This record gives sequence, structure tokens and C-alpha cells, in this order.
Amino acid sequence: MIRDERAGDEAAIERVIVGAFAKHPHSCQNEHLIARQLRLVEAMSVSLVSLDANGEIDGHLAFSEVTVDGRRCGWYGLGPLAVRPDRQKTGIGSALMRHGLAELDRKGACGCVVLGDPDFYQRFGFAANNKLVLTGMPPEYFLLLAMRGEIPGGIVRYHEAFAI
Repeated sequence: MIRDERAGDEAAIERVIVGAFAKHPHSCQNEHLIARQLRLVEAMSVSLVSLDANGEIDGHLAFSEVTVDGRRCGWYGLGPLAVRPDRQKTGIGSALMRHGLAELDRKGACGCVVLGDPDFYQRFGFAANNKLVLTGMPPEYFLLLAMRGEIPGGIVRYHEAFAI
């Protein structure tokens, strides 16, 4: 089952995120702090959780608005996406992605960017595109999904919470 994050979910979400990234080779181990800060400043545009058969949170996905060349233009950044380690590779992350992208579409989003594994995100239509740049990051791992309208050109900035 997938639902919106609710008050009281914070500790369980944090445990999922910490566990999911504990052994990730490219993690700074701050993803839970990013989610916490996005929540504190009410910058999560979409925040979904998945529940296991016992009703316990086993996955989390968040989207927050990004800017392109300092302008808000209806584009969002994905992150973090986390699944409890013992539930990874069971389709939870994919289900969260499908639900999250559908929610962004309902909100009228123009598109979404993500810094991540191309093999995973290409399944959902994400692709590298040199029109949008995330400074200092390898372009082959910075992917976008256009949902409506033209792809803006320029430098993408995630919410300041990502600077933690």
C-alpha cells in the first residue's frame, strides 16, 4: 500500500532512509537530514510512504521543487527515494516511483530531475539531456523526465536543504 506521509511517520521514515543508504557507495549519509529539513521548511511537494503487510513503513519517496537559472518553472527534483534494506529489489521503489510521478502529473508538473542510477530511472522515462545541468555532477547521472511543455535550459538548483 502507498499513501501520503502523515504526521507521526517521521521517525519510521528516517529509519528507512538511514538503513537504505547505510552501505550505498555514493552516499554522504545525510539523506535523512535532507528529508528532515525539507519537511521542517514545508518544501516537500510530494512525500509518499509504502507499507508492508503489517502496516509498517518500508519505503519513502519525496519530490521538492527545483529552480532553473534561479527561476521556478514547474520542475521538481526527486530525492530521497529509499526502501528498507530487507525489502529492496522487491518492486517497492518502482511502485513508489509510479505513484510519485502520477502525483506530480496531477499537480501539473512540467518535469522532474534526478541524480541517480540511469539503469533504474530510465525505466520510468528519465534520460540524460544537456539542456539541464547540475553543476559538478556527472551529466550521465543527472537525468530528466519532461512531462509537459518545453524543457527549460540552464542550471538546476535543488532546495537549499540538499546542501546539508
